[in-house]
Amino acid sequence: MNSGVELRRHAIFRKDDGRSVVIAMDHAAIAGPIEGIRNPSAIVGSCVAQKVDAILTTKGMVSASLSEWDRTTSLILRLTGGFTILGGKFEEELVVEPETAISYGAAAAALTVKFGHELEGKFIKQASLAIDRCHTLGLPVMIEAMVHGSLRGNPASVTNPETVGMVARMGAELGADIIKTHYTGDPSSFAKVVEGCPVPILILGGSKTDSVRNIFQEIYDSLESGGKGVAMGRNIWEHEHVELMLKAVHGLVHDHWSVNEACDTVGIP
Repeated sequence: MNSGVELRRHAIFRKDDGRSVVIAMDHAAIAGPIEGIRNPSAIVGSCVAQKVDAILTTKGMVSASLSEWDRTTSLILRLTGGFTILGGKFEEELVVEPETAISYGAAAAALTVKFGHELEGKFIKQASLAIDRCHTLGLPVMIEAMVHGSLRGNPASVTNPETVGMVARMGAELGADIIKTHYTGDPSSFAKVVEGCPVPILILGGSKTDSVRNIFQEIYDSLESGGKGVAMGRNIWEHEHVELMLKAVHGLVHDHWSVNEACDTVGIP
């Protein structure tokens, strides 16, 4: 066992319940100043105030919000990217070195692998070699395991239980310490995904939705099925009352709140 990897994992997952609230705010590197993360200090300050376990973000966001961080909130630094909405092909490149994550004081590094993409082999090799380097440095790695391409001749759904189960396990086979992936839509199928993946799974939020109750229900159901928390962004920090959303998500993950309790906190029926 690598002591550095294990100690840094403890900075992300609470020891008493093994769960984590990770807020993803790495979007500006791709899409610029999105509403909600326009002011890095403000959103990081809100996350720290609500005691989120970790923030998944980029070098620029960290540097622009240094005064807001404290030891209660860990950094997961994104290593892959290399494209924008101005014409990029959404093909992941390693754009930050593992050593840079260490120099930023990160508790983990994050990589995206688009399984099934026409460049799948490149993405897998890139991630596997980066994980080896990260582990040599004592740095855990989160893989954002994405479904792409086709399955048995049909387009692969990003929430299909079979494909989600496949990519989650594939990420773990590359050596990932944490998997970030889609929720499958129902507790029983997600439980099978968890059963087939030997490392903790955090569910992502996906595209922005107007149904806060649905978000809370997915979080609740994923936890009941053995998931270990969330790694969400836009569906939290684009909300009108981001502090209340953060409080509600923390309640669901760490305080075993019901969906109704979370909804009451945000003030929705």
